[in-house]
Amino acid sequence: MKTFRPLFTAPDPNWYRARNTVGREGTIPANYVQKREGVKSGGKLSLMPWFHGKITREQAERLLYPPETGLFLVRESTNYPGDYTLCVSCDGKVEHYRIIYHNGKLTIDEEEYFENLMQLVEHYTKDADGLCTRLIKPKVMEGTVAAQDEFSRSGWALNRKDLKLLQTIGKGEFGDVMVGDYRGTKVAVKCIKNDATAQAFIAEASVMTQLRHNNLVQLLGVIVEERGSLYIVTEYMAKGSLVDYLRSRGRTVLGGDCLLKFSLDVCEAMEYLEANNFVHRDLAARNVLVSEDNIAKVSDFGLTKEASSIQDTAKLPVKWTSPEALREKVQCFSTKSDVWSYGILLWEIYSFGRVPYPRIPLKEVVPRVEKGYKMDAPDGCPPAVYDLMKQCWTLDSASRPSFRMLREKLQHIRAKELYL
Repeated sequence: MKTFRPLFTAPDPNWYRARNTVGREGTIPANYVQKREGVKSGGKLSLMPWFHGKITREQAERLLYPPETGLFLVRESTNYPGDYTLCVSCDGKVEHYRIIYHNGKLTIDEEEYFENLMQLVEHYTKDADGLCTRLIKPKVMEGTVAAQDEFSRSGWALNRKDLKLLQTIGKGEFGDVMVGDYRGTKVAVKCIKNDATAQAFIAEASVMTQLRHNNLVQLLGVIVEERGSLYIVTEYMAKGSLVDYLRSRGRTVLGGDCLLKFSLDVCEAMEYLEANNFVHRDLAARNVLVSEDNIAKVSDFGLTKEASSIQDTAKLPVKWTSPEALREKVQCFSTKSDVWSYGILLWEIYSFGRVPYPRIPLKEVVPRVEKGYKMDAPDGCPPAVYDLMKQCWTLDSASRPSFRMLREKLQHIRAKELYL
C-alpha cells in the first residue's frame, strides 16, 4: 500500500482512487493518505529547539524550574566564549556541564567526541554516560518549533530507510547534491551534514512546501536525522543547470523557439512567486534547471523570503542584483529586484550562457550601471526580446514591468513568431 499515490476521491469519501508506481489503479482507505500542507508554523523552525543561545547560568536555572529530572537545554558558555554549556535538571537542582571544542569536535569528558551539538544531545539522550541523568525532555526555546515535528505534522517528512543515495552529481560548500532513489523514483538529494548549515537550509525547505508550480523545482520531502544530517529531496532534473545546458549545446543546437520557451518557463515561475508575495533574490541561469523533456524550472530557494522581509545584502551576486539592492546595506527586497535579475537571465539565455557584462571589471559594473549603462543585445537576439531586457534594467524600480506583463509580452512575441 505504501507505493500507492492518491488521484481523487471515490464516490465513498472513506476511500480514494490511487495509482501505484507501475501504473495499476485501485482504491485505498482514506486514512492511508496524509494530506500535505505548507509548513506555516507560527514559530521559528529549529533543528535544535533546546538551544537557547546567549543566556546566563541564572537564566538557564530559571528556565529549568520547576525541577524535573532529565529536563535540559544547551546555551553558549558565558565563562568560555566559543564553548557551550549543557544544563540538566536532576534531583531538584541544575547541573552545568561545559562542552568544549577539541580538534574541531565537541566533548564533555574528553572521551566521547561529536561532530555537532545534535550528535552530542542524541548520545546523552540514550545513555547518561557519566552525566547525573540521561537527557529526557528538552526545554524548548520560546518561539521555536522542532523542525522534524513540523515537517511530520504537515506531511513532508520522508523515511530515511526508503531513500537510496546513488551517486554525487555536485559538491558545494554546504554539502553534496546526489542522485537518489526514493521508492523507485529517481530523485535529487541535497545532503547537508553540518548542524549550523542544516539549520539555514531548513528555511529553504519550509518555503518549498508552500510553493507548487510546474516551472518550480518540486520538493518531495525532507529527512531530518537526529545526528544532525538534513536531506532535502526534490524532483530529478536530468539535463542539469540552464547555464550549462546553454553553453554545451550552443546556437547550432538550440533555435530561437527553444530560447523563447525557456524565457517563458522562467517568467511563469516568477509570475507565480510574484502573485504569492515571494522574492527569490538569486535568480540566474545557474539556478534554473532543465528537465528531461526540456522544461526549465527555477530552483535554489535558499534566499527566497516573503516580500516583506528585510535582509542583509553582504553576499549578493553583483552582476545579477539590482542597483538599489546593492546600494543599501539593509534593503527591503521586492519583486522588482527579481525583475532586474530576470533581465540579466534573459541576456544569459540569448547569449548561450555567457557571463554578463563581458570585458568589464567587476568593480566597474555597479558605477557604470548606476550611470545608465545597459549591455548590448546578444548576437541574433530578437529586438523585441532585447527591448524587454532594457525595460527590466530601468533604474527606477517602480517603472519596471511586472512578471505578468513580461509573460504577456513574451507570449505575444512567441505567437507572432509562430504565425510568421
